[in-house]
Amino acid sequence: MLIAAALVAVACAGGVPGPDPTPTLDPGRGVIGGTDTDRHSVSLADIHFDTFTGGSIPLSLIDEVSLLSVRDRIPPLDHPAYDPVEGGDWLAPNDPVLGYEAADGQAYAYPTKILNFHEIVNDELGGVPVLISYCPLCRSGVVYDRRLDGQLLSFGNTSALYQSDLVMYDRETLSYWFQVSGEAIVGELMGARLEPLPSLTTSWVQWRTLHPQTLVLSRETGFIRNYDRDPFAGYEDRVNQGAFPFPVTDAARDDRLEAGALVLGLELNGEARAYPIEELGDAAIADELGGERIVVLSRAEGPAAAAFRPEAGGRKLTFELRDGRFVDRETGSVWSLAGEALSGELAGQRLEALPLRTTFWFAYVAAFPEATVYGQ
Repeated sequence: MLIAAALVAVACAGGVPGPDPTPTLDPGRGVIGGTDTDRHSVSLADIHFDTFTGGSIPLSLIDEVSLLSVRDRIPPLDHPAYDPVEGGDWLAPNDPVLGYEAADGQAYAYPTKILNFHEIVNDELGGVPVLISYCPLCRSGVVYDRRLDGQLLSFGNTSALYQSDLVMYDRETLSYWFQVSGEAIVGELMGARLEPLPSLTTSWVQWRTLHPQTLVLSRETGFIRNYDRDPFAGYEDRVNQGAFPFPVTDAARDDRLEAGALVLGLELNGEARAYPIEELGDAAIADELGGERIVVLSRAEGPAAAAFRPEAGGRKLTFELRDGRFVDRETGSVWSLAGEALSGELAGQRLEALPLRTTFWFAYVAAFPEATVYGQ
């Protein structure tokens, strides 16, 4: 039913005109479903609840019974199980995964074929409480720290969309969160932001090569779902045609890139920039963002990209692609896409990975409208 509803929504809701990009915010509705809607930073009319029958109802109109009936209809995973690397043998080599390496060095792979049906994973990895978040409607994979000003949050799914992207809620205050930006847009915590953590969205074979001892999210989730099938395969083509499954505002209709272009989104010292991953191919890109030197390493395979501070062993480094390998010019050491020196003088050293978001362009620019685009 989930798959059918998602595809019907895509088919029926394309070309919905967006409102003015700076609307006058509608008045709140008091407390509905436990959420204080008088505190909101976006229009309640722009937050749409999926009815799972091919339609949607805006927060400005939905009744409490309907709102509660769809909450967590896409169930989050609160007690995820993991398999050793062999447990991912059911995946095809090119199946995408959202990869995260914990502070203790243990790597974890979250296949999007599973995340399609759950979107949210609450866990604690390497001593850090993390939120693994993914919205298949904008291909957005972001890992967040669940701690906020000393408070530990856990997250569920409102079954609502803002800018055609997942709207989460925290169980502690029932505030609503825009997934791509990690910002609370309705409720007690309005204006607060979660801290993103370094991650890598890539193919299963690429992640497994980078992390041979990775654990992989188990299909034993406690729910009956067909994880072998990806109902969103090829979905970016519909988005590029303007067929957004849920309404978006003009903020998401920025034509500097195609709406469904996959981008690496970086924010540093108040500046945001999108790197079109498929355009980068195999590359080592020296750049400056927020007044700091960075390097973006990318691979056409996946495709995948990650960003780092280009320093290791007390040295400032510059990188280039040499014979298909990432090499620093200062020592000639060879580096992996994960920012680890594989050979040479700096073998075993690691670059500091930067927090990032991998998502379709339309969702990133809606979340960070002042973002620049690399190469433009």
